[in-house]
Amino acid sequence: MDKTKSWKIVKLLLKISITGLSLYLVSRKVEVKDLKDAFSESNPLYLFFALIAFVISQIISASRLNTFFKGIGLDISPVYNFKIYLLGMFYNLFLPGGIGGDGYKIFLLRKKFSIKGRRLFQAIFFDRLSGLWALGLIISMLVIFIPYLGIPNWIPIATVLAGSIAYYVIMRHYFQDYSHNFIITHFKALLVQSMQIVSVIILLYALNHEGKFAPYLFMFLISSLVAIFPFTVGGLGARELVFVYGAQFFQIDQQLAVIISLLFYCISAILSLSGIYFVFYPKQLDEKKIELP
Repeated sequence: MDKTKSWKIVKLLLKISITGLSLYLVSRKVEVKDLKDAFSESNPLYLFFALIAFVISQIISASRLNTFFKGIGLDISPVYNFKIYLLGMFYNLFLPGGIGGDGYKIFLLRKKFSIKGRRLFQAIFFDRLSGLWALGLIISMLVIFIPYLGIPNWIPIATVLAGSIAYYVIMRHYFQDYSHNFIITHFKALLVQSMQIVSVIILLYALNHEGKFAPYLFMFLISSLVAIFPFTVGGLGARELVFVYGAQFFQIDQQLAVIISLLFYCISAILSLSGIYFVFYPKQLDEKKIELP
């Protein structure tokens, strides 16, 4: 067995171990029975609407990625782009020790179209970076509306302004291919995060929550930042830890916080699982091959 395969196995085992440890720590803080009761008492119609809101967020996210692809001259149809996007979601969530969703998209597009892997990697990287920027912006806005954090309003405002200007200048100066559609791609990034926030709000309604929403939304966004780092399987466990300790900090319902996180994970898993169709029927991914200039 070569070193690459050995490292992949070790990395997968580490992810599974960290996920298990995280879930164990969460289980020490909440009662499993209470979680089951909350699931059984949730409003199924609201759960369906939360799923729809998440699906819309991913359609917009796929469209954002396609805009970055068009910026490097890769003109693929929205339908084909969404197919490989779903397949990538499946690989990211259910096959964490393998090639990964982004890696598979690069492999597939390099194979089907005449384009360098480096350019594809950069397009996907800036797509992720735009999502990170949107997360930072919305988190900063929420900080202003949560006085409990004790952070002066000028700090998040100044941080976002300085970061956004520096981000745009660097992209414009060094990566012009990816800056041509800066406004539309980053507007889409804001829409993606906004629809996911809508999904969480609907989940709160599904669980008959009548208190403040801002702390739960803040924890959700922070957990989304944590889930970016591939320490656990599909972010499972890491998100829940953020909600558990965040609920302690804000002195709010830990049970509700954890179930919100688990429900969102389930919604994500449902959509990601749809990508398995293209694993068994790869011919459905066919797109007419084109030659790039």
